[in-house]
Parts: sequence; structure tokens; C-alpha cells
Amino acid sequence: MGLDDRDVTVRGDFDVGETIVDETREYGTWADWLGVPRHTFSAMFGAVIAQGRDYREVFQRFRPGFDLRQERERRAAVGQPESFGEENLYPDARPCLKALRDQGLLVGLAGNQTARAETILRSLDLPVDVIATSDGWGVEKPEPGFFQRIVSETACPPDQILYVGDRLDNDIRPARQAGMRTAFIKRGPWGFIWAGHPELEECTFRLDSLTELPDLVAQLNR
Repeated sequence: MGLDDRDVTVRGDFDVGETIVDETREYGTWADWLGVPRHTFSAMFGAVIAQGRDYREVFQRFRPGFDLRQERERRAAVGQPESFGEENLYPDARPCLKALRDQGLLVGLAGNQTARAETILRSLDLPVDVIATSDGWGVEKPEPGFFQRIVSETACPPDQILYVGDRLDNDIRPARQAGMRTAFIKRGPWGFIWAGHPELEECTFRLDSLTELPDLVAQLNR
């Protein structure tokens, strides 16, 4: 899509995990909870998602019958809840969000996250206008309803929304189907697994870092 295809101002909406937040630490704590070596958990994780399967199947490989929601509650009950903080943000995340907002754009975060994660995101005082999670909305990516909710919450036409994510299946493809523009970032396990997929040629942008994005968006909006 060329930079002068439409006379619009594009706003930004970001996935959370592996786009804004580095989840390395959190997956490591899940390996510890399961009682398996972290490198073993990582290897199984990579194998499962490389096959295009749901990452939650990884837990079933180590513990059949594993219920992720119940185990989250168990972890919280013993003082080991899923958690992240400022130190787990990718270094380019906060500067990118601020730079886009300084351009006068509406900036949001919307991803498949728990209610607890939403509370943490709000506590970080990120330079964004909207924070939303699948728990809060009651619908998960890649369901069309999730992306329809982004449109309604931002009150922007879909073609004026740029959805930024690291996954083709959960982020780029359903966002495009919803009529949004897309930016794929190559980082995290999904980012590197999907990086060579030909469908990504249809993205508005393909990124190695969020540092690139503010200038690209400024050019697009000019």
C-alpha cells in the first residue's frame, strides 16, 4: 500500500505480548511452576507454535489436563502470580508510544491479556489513550469481535487504524480482514517464525524495531 493511497490520518493500536512487553521472564516462571527446565519449556513452546498450534497446548504436553485459568489462580493464591513491570517493557516501547502521541495521534494497547495484566498496564502510566484486554472485553483475538471492538472504542474508521503485532495468525491477518492497516514486528518467538511468510508482504510496514515506527507513520500521514 503506497504512502499516498488515501487522504487519512492513521492512528496506532498495539498488541501487548512480544510487541510492548518482553514475555521471556513470565514464560520462565511457568516452566518453574511446571517443574521443567526453562530451556526444555522454551524448546517445546517453539515446536508447538512452529506447527501453527495454540501455545496453550505446551502446558498440556507437560501436564495433561492443565487448566491455565485455574493455575493462574493457584499461582496468585501462593504469592506467585503472573506479573511484569517496567523492566519487562521492550526498551523501544515507551519512546515509540510517546512519539506517536506527540504527533497528535490516538494510541492504544489491545491484546489477549488477563484482567490482572490490564491492571498492571494501567499502573505503568504508559503514554496511551486506550488500554484493553481480552478478559475485559470478553472476546479474544483472532475473533472478528475483538477487532470490531477496537474500531468502536477508538471511534475511528478501520482504514485509519494501524494495528501493530508480532503474529500473523492473531494480529496481522484478522486486523487486515477487519479493514485495518497493519505493521508486523519481527521479535519474540512468533515474530521470527512468521517473518518469512509471503502474506506479510501485504503489511503497511514490516519492522525490526518500534524505533522505526514514528517516522514511518509521520510519512504515511503526510
